[in-house]
Amino acid sequence: MSFTHFDENGASRMVDVSEKQITKRTAVAVSTIQMKQETLVAISDMKIKKGDVLEVARLAAIMGVKQTSSLIPLCHPLSISAVAVDFTIDTEKSSITSEVTVTVSSQTGVEMEALTGASISALTIYDMCKAIDKDMVIHDIKLMKKSGGRSGEYIRNG
Repeated sequence: MSFTHFDENGASRMVDVSEKQITKRTAVAVSTIQMKQETLVAISDMKIKKGDVLEVARLAAIMGVKQTSSLIPLCHPLSISAVAVDFTIDTEKSSITSEVTVTVSSQTGVEMEALTGASISALTIYDMCKAIDKDMVIHDIKLMKKSGGRSGEYIRNG
């Protein structure tokens, strides 16, 4: 078995993608943060002293996407074409799900960028609300779908 991120001597390397075709690639990832009902209400009613939690989390997700190659070793720096961040508030489960969609025309995919954006979004919500709710839990960070590239389309089943 050979590893793509190590050469024949075991030294780390960035995979050479120079021979791969440039194609449009998109990835969608999500994260969920669970919180006390009062915290969710405070976010919805704009009562968090630090400001508009979801707009700051949206900006943080976009920034995280753009910084992925600086955070994850051997990840290629990409010229991101688009980032969209959407939030779903679930009052029954007292949670917020962040969905991050990243698009690029490149020789490599954007799964890590989407996952990083989703993670950073949830972490930002935690940071902005930790003064009133230290019991928040971030969970279910996952790739939902991706398209483009040699492996084609992936859609999470369930």
